[in-house]
Amino acid sequence: MKAVVLVGGFGTRLRPLTLSTPKQMLPVGPVTMFERVIERLGAAGVDEAVVSLGFRPDAFIDAFPDGECAGVRVRYAIEDEPLDTAGAIRFAARSADIDDTFLVVNGDVLADVDDAWLVERHRSLGAEATIHLTAVDDPSRYGVVALDGDRVVAFVEKPAPGTAPTNLINAGTYVFEPSVLDRIAAVGKVSVERDTFPALVAAGTLFAVASDGYWIDAGTPATYLRANLDLIDGTRSNEAAVHPLASIDPAATVERSVVGEGASIGAGARVVGSVIMAGARVGGAATVIDSVVGAGASIGDGADVRELSVVGFGTPVAAGDHLAGAVRPEPSDWDI
Repeated sequence: MKAVVLVGGFGTRLRPLTLSTPKQMLPVGPVTMFERVIERLGAAGVDEAVVSLGFRPDAFIDAFPDGECAGVRVRYAIEDEPLDTAGAIRFAARSADIDDTFLVVNGDVLADVDDAWLVERHRSLGAEATIHLTAVDDPSRYGVVALDGDRVVAFVEKPAPGTAPTNLINAGTYVFEPSVLDRIAAVGKVSVERDTFPALVAAGTLFAVASDGYWIDAGTPATYLRANLDLIDGTRSNEAAVHPLASIDPAATVERSVVGEGASIGAGARVVGSVIMAGARVGGAATVIDSVVGAGASIGDGADVRELSVVGFGTPVAAGDHLAGAVRPEPSDWDI
């Protein structure tokens, strides 16, 4: 079994963390988001993942130079120009000579779906393509799927609030037959959500199945923070919250937070509901609440960082500074 993994986006919603790092290479707990996605595929029997790359392909290639991640062979399909979702799928699948049923996953979706079960359901339905669905409270941010039995009859991308026909959304994992690739134009940008799925609906060959396991799109600061905390508070698992090589002063308080390798928390500091990445420093008497501090960043003594503030990699926050719902560096200083 092969899979196509889509990681080509710029991660704009997670800036400044993604100014120089693809979002899938951000850590979720002690390992990257990408490794968690590949590990899940391996558990379903996928032996080769074809990674569709756009932004900073070197970050992936340098991280896995031997062509293996989480026990799965990885190969790379690097786009010369953005091809959108369907274009990227076609490009990656053709580059790997995929000629049998294959999986497609979004690299910023963390889920506990059983991909082997999904493939079995796809085959039992006789589908050309099958979408994995999950239910959400607010479907307006997603692609909403309306069904007649298991057959998709409508696909509405990001409907206006209150207008969605259902709360079942496209959860970012698909099973495709190779014939789907023939429906995707060979040149230019093509969207799987806006172009390919509606064509499959018209042909009557698009099906969908839902499951109620853990699922999160970790592409925003709020969901990225939640994905990390879900690993340590029992929501998804109970992994270690503090890396053994982190340094926490005995007079510091750390509650429900992820603290990465080599990070340090000073005397009198208070860290609550936050992510402190590898090598970051939180100074004495500083406060970090419900926020993300990037690798190598420093929070000065007595500084106060809260309300989903995001501090980029290697960025200093001055002693005594106050951030509430802020980003550092500020957008005006982003080199993009």
